[in-house]
Parts: sequence; C-alpha cells; structure tokens
Amino acid sequence: MTETNANLAALSAAGVSVWLDDLSRDRLNTGNLQQLIDTRSVVGVTTNPTIFQTAMSKGSAYDAQLRELAERGADVDAAIRTVTTDDVRNACDVLRPQWEASDGVDGRVSIEVDPRLANDTDKTILQAIELWKIVDRPNLLIKIPATMEGLPAITSVIAEGISVNVTLIFSVERHRMVMDAYLAGLEKAKEAGHDLSKIHSVASFFVSRVDTEIDKRLDKIGTDEALALRGQAGVANARLAYAAYEEVFVGGKRFEALKADGARVQRPLWASTGVKNPDYSDTLYVTELVAPNTVNTMPEKTIEAVADHGVIRGDTVTGTAGAAQEVFDKLAAVGIDLPDVFRVLEDEGVQKFKASWLELIEETKAQLDAAKK
Repeated sequence: MTETNANLAALSAAGVSVWLDDLSRDRLNTGNLQQLIDTRSVVGVTTNPTIFQTAMSKGSAYDAQLRELAERGADVDAAIRTVTTDDVRNACDVLRPQWEASDGVDGRVSIEVDPRLANDTDKTILQAIELWKIVDRPNLLIKIPATMEGLPAITSVIAEGISVNVTLIFSVERHRMVMDAYLAGLEKAKEAGHDLSKIHSVASFFVSRVDTEIDKRLDKIGTDEALALRGQAGVANARLAYAAYEEVFVGGKRFEALKADGARVQRPLWASTGVKNPDYSDTLYVTELVAPNTVNTMPEKTIEAVADHGVIRGDTVTGTAGAAQEVFDKLAAVGIDLPDVFRVLEDEGVQKFKASWLELIEETKAQLDAAKK
C-alpha cells in the first residue's frame, strides 16, 4: 500500500493540480513516474527542450532505439521526433487513469513545438497538428510559446480541436492576450462543430525568472526602498495574473457564451517554480500561489521540498490583487522598467529553449553517428 504525502494531498485539495516538470525514459522504465503519481499526488507532466536534452545526455536508456533509428537511416530531426513523442505517448498512457478520473482536466502531458519556430506562426501551426497526430493521445497538450507570432497559432490550433499549453508567459498584459487567443480559438472550434468540452488549455505563467531579473535590477539600484522589494515580484505578478483569469473566466461575458457549449476555463499554470535564490524558502512559489483551478508544475526537487516541509494554508491568492498591484507600483517608483523586464525575459526564454534544442540536435547526432560505427 503506497501512501500519499499529506502536504501534497492538501495542495491538491486546495485546487492546485501537481504536475511534474520533467520526463525521461528512465522515469518511465523504472516506474518512478507511477510512484510519484501514487505517493506525491502528481497528475500531469510538462516537458521542454531542456528536459529532453538532459534526459538524452544521461545514461543509456535511449541507446537501443537510436541504434535502430540509425540503421533505418533516420535523420536527426526524425530521430528526435520519434524519441520524444514515444516518451510523451508512454507518459500519456501512464497518466490515463488521472485523465479519466478528472474528466480530462488532469492526466495531461505536454510536448513543445520546435522552439526555432517561436517566431513563425504558420510553421508552429503545422508542427502542432503534426505532433498531435503522431502522439495520438487525447490527454496530450501541445506547448506553444506566447510570442506575438505564437498568439495567432494558439487560436488556429485550438480551432482544430487540439488542446494547448501556452508557455513562456511573463506579463499580465500578455496573459490577457493569451486568454483572448484561447477564446477566439474556442469560437472558431464551435463554428467548425468541435466538441468544446474536449478542448483543454493551460496558460503557463513563469514565476522565478521574474524575481531573478527584477532582483538583479533592484540590487543595481541599491537603495533601501529597492532592496526591500527583492523576492516579491514573482508572486505578485502571478497573483495579478490570477485576478485577470478570474475576470475573464468567472462570469466574463465572452466565456459565458461558450460555457453553455461545454467550454472549459484556461487554467493558470505556475511554471518556473524551482526557487533560484537560496535566501528564499524553497517552497515559496508553491505555498504563496495556492488557488482553485490552478496547476503548479514543479521539478522533483521542489515536489520533495513541499512533501517534506511545505506549509499549505489554503488559498493564498484570491483577494490579493490590490496588494500585488502595490508591489508593482513600488517597483515602478524605484525605477524598474517593467515592460523592459518582460521583453528581456521573453527573448531570453526563447533563446534558452533554442539553445537546448541545438544541444539536443548535437547530442542526438553524436549518438546516431556512434551507432553507425
């Protein structure tokens, strides 16, 4: 009999879906993913190019498949597509019971379109549809970045009846545009005769990176007022995003019109929740962002920190928008250029994923070449 951790069970009971921000063939083969589902309340998995690059560079779990792909003459892109979609499909199957039990809300696994397409709307749409067909599982989410070019792609992909995880959202302003893109997609999907109740979406709002960037700028300003604001921006930003979500999906006219046809809310997902500054509590971006209808996708280290000493004290978000706005007003007052912060973070986010993808290509190419020898 496996026992569920009480802290993570409390987090789930408060309306937060616990997702693991990691996937590897080892996790699947050893039963580790199933163990996290059983003992750590995990009901979903997110992946990104960095996660796959790390998984493929460690150990030998992929060797046999890459040898076989090399023998068949597969090129690097085809090999990456096969390996990553196989892992995601298998994870979807592991999480199928969670998907069924939650009426499709959880039990989800995310796979990202090639980050080199982040600024190409048409190619993003085509690859999203292709990945959806290759994985061929109803509990898949296709990750599309919330770049300006990504927004119309989100609408088009949702319109096809495909579920989407919108990633790399840093500002509330962009989050509002993401929610608009989702609603526009639902309206088109309705026109096309799709069953709206089958279309799901999460909006992945990045948390720790906001603190990392803003803290760096506060240190540079160096005044007492500036230094007193360190470590507050990430949580405040996410709380403002939740208030925006409530505005749109809790009684918002546009969504209400779709709700009658079975449309689902686009849940806020807290991403980048591993704490990067050792001065802050390692459960900060979990315990301070507890709210109904949200997802928190965590690296295993953060899940274990919450399991060990996370204090879950119910909803810590609803009704906090006023105080969160005050934090932002103070940041602007001490000289933080917030639009610039969000621009830098988005550009960096896309670049990091592109760099990881290029490393993944190199890693795979080296393994394919070695297999041919």
